[in-house]
Amino acid sequence: MSEPFNTWQSRFEKLRSNKLFEGLVISIIVISALVIGAKTYEETTRIEQWLLYLDVAVTVFFLVEILIRMAAERNLVSFFKKGWNVFDFLIVTASLIPMDDSEMVLLARLLRIFRVLRLVSMIPELQMLLGALVKSIPRMGYVVLLMFIIFYIYAALGSFLFHNVDEFLWGNISIAMLTLFRIATFEDWTDVMYATQEEYAWSWVYYLTFIFLTAFIFLNMMIGIVLDVMQKESAQLDTDTDDEEGDPAQLQALRGDVHALKAQLDRMEAALAERQGPSVSSHRPSDSSTTD
Repeated sequence: MSEPFNTWQSRFEKLRSNKLFEGLVISIIVISALVIGAKTYEETTRIEQWLLYLDVAVTVFFLVEILIRMAAERNLVSFFKKGWNVFDFLIVTASLIPMDDSEMVLLARLLRIFRVLRLVSMIPELQMLLGALVKSIPRMGYVVLLMFIIFYIYAALGSFLFHNVDEFLWGNISIAMLTLFRIATFEDWTDVMYATQEEYAWSWVYYLTFIFLTAFIFLNMMIGIVLDVMQKESAQLDTDTDDEEGDPAQLQALRGDVHALKAQLDRMEAALAERQGPSVSSHRPSDSSTTD
């Protein structure tokens, strides 16, 4: 790998790791989100052309930024090994779809909305939260399955017991499950309970036990799962931070020293080879005769 390439690569790496540059990228992402939101108002038709220019400027900035990040890597393979880099590359590439064509304008606007998600790739704490959420989904699936069983049992009981009270809420098991979901979210659940209490005074037991199971036990179980995964992700993030080779500026300085030492060693080896070359060649016959 040539020395000029290493120099430019190190400069791009230093720029990519610069806190001011990262802050600028985050600010541009926020501005991009505001531009997308501003286009939803009819009052902005007067400045629609300016918003279009601003969108083009943001797109060009994102393109330059992703090229800088790619140039900061020693090879493109290492860049695409990271999932967030692939995500950013796809978002930036999709943003290049022009908005002039009426057939593509809707797709272009939809793809530009996802540029807001680049905040996740820029902020490690958000990556940790999203990673914890994704990793907790399989464990939460068992809780959801158990909740479905409870919903199904209570919906069947409600349909058998209260269908004569309100056919609209308890007519069959599917409608009863929707009613129970309304109760679990505390959306006017007392009105449903009071309606059934007029005929079944004991029906409060049915509602309170269901709310206790769903809103208190299962909800806390899900929260506990998410917190447990977040704690593990936070510990992993701290470990990865400790295992890093150092601050980007220190790393850059270390690489510069290594390159300087390598160049000095190359010069010393060349000088030694020049000095030892004649003497070695003059001693070769005697060495060979001695060997014989």
